Amino acid sequence: MRILMIGAGGVGDAAAKIAVERDFYDVFVVADYDIERARRTVASVQARQPGENRFHAVTVDASDENAVAAAIRLTGATHVLNAVDPRFVMPIFNGCRTAGANYLDMAMSLSLPHKDAPYDKAGVKLGDEQFAQASDWEGAGRLALVGIGVEPGLSDVFARYAADHLFSSIDELGTRDGANLAYFRPDGTEGFAPGFSMWTIIEECLNPPVVWEKSRVVGGNVETGFFTLPPFSEPEVFDFPEGIGPVECVHVEHEEVLLMPRWLDAERVTFKYGLGEQMISILKALHTLGLDSKDPVTIKGIQVAPRDIVAAVLPDPATIGPQLTGKTCAGVMVTGTGVDGQPRSTYLYHVADNEVTMRDYDAQCVVWQTAFNPIVALELLATGAWAGAGVRGPEAFDAAPFLELLAAPKPEGYGIEWGIEER
Repeated sequence: MRILMIGAGGVGDAAAKIAVERDFYDVFVVADYDIERARRTVASVQARQPGENRFHAVTVDASDENAVAAAIRLTGATHVLNAVDPRFVMPIFNGCRTAGANYLDMAMSLSLPHKDAPYDKAGVKLGDEQFAQASDWEGAGRLALVGIGVEPGLSDVFARYAADHLFSSIDELGTRDGANLAYFRPDGTEGFAPGFSMWTIIEECLNPPVVWEKSRVVGGNVETGFFTLPPFSEPEVFDFPEGIGPVECVHVEHEEVLLMPRWLDAERVTFKYGLGEQMISILKALHTLGLDSKDPVTIKGIQVAPRDIVAAVLPDPATIGPQLTGKTCAGVMVTGTGVDGQPRSTYLYHVADNEVTMRDYDAQCVVWQTAFNPIVALELLATGAWAGAGVRGPEAFDAAPFLELLAAPKPEGYGIEWGIEER
């Protein structure tokens, strides 16, 4: 296996540090628009493993599918890991199809709200552009594994595991994400900093959130499918494990809702995120002021998107690790009927402690928790434990090999524990 990872720093940097400990691939190329950033990621890996010679750096323009295809051919990559913002999904995805490489990402192609009823009907959904090409990928015998970060990703693996081993029928697959993270400025005062790309936070939190329902009554008629709600709808307090505690969560647009119903049978699929009062207030203000816009405006003769300005003035999520404290939790709450025929409510989850991830990988907990999942998936593909063609989500594959490899002690596995909590 020859891996081309597009995107250095942040999640890409953490993924490389995790991958260097494994031996399932021959070459790992880090590609970035900024070649120096790619070289820094390679250097950080080589500092962890002196004498490591499988890692290399190249430059690529992720917005140009022809440039992506050229980089694949140059490096001989068999698998491409997309580790950049979702706005670059389609050029990388198309570049892989053109050059004949397999593809993995941690966030799917972007959505567009319904033109006439954005808070009721789904428009172009997350991943629609990718799934439209599923037959082409399957016909070519290539795999596009979409949404294999933590959420989406590990949450989808948990959902498949619950469906296969814990439940005979499922009422709701409810992904729930929360944290007790705090950011402190260099002077010691508490401040605001996003745990991951602010560009992406604005995108997914201000878009109409999508919900799947098998039986939704509308005007006396029963409908099946996807529908939307206003942002921040249906707040609920969810009690997260391992000391995080109760956090108010709200509906947010997310890939799990678009992926799980394709392969898993459930009455309802939802995603709620513990944004917190401060983040919700900030997002509402950005929207009111038009600072969430992706459309460029001209400022003193220079064109720039307001959203890019917001992301640029905030602390870089890749560098805030030393100034963070606390834990973050990703998981899925499954309710329904257990295999014993009795009602069951089970939360399958993973918690990352920032102190531990900084100590072991010099990576803040949110990016590290996202980064290990595509590396585990790549190893399963390399060994043949996972195999297939077409455009597929994580829940299309047997969850047991993933979770077993994840939790197995090093060096056989990754030594990353996950939990099950009955509610």
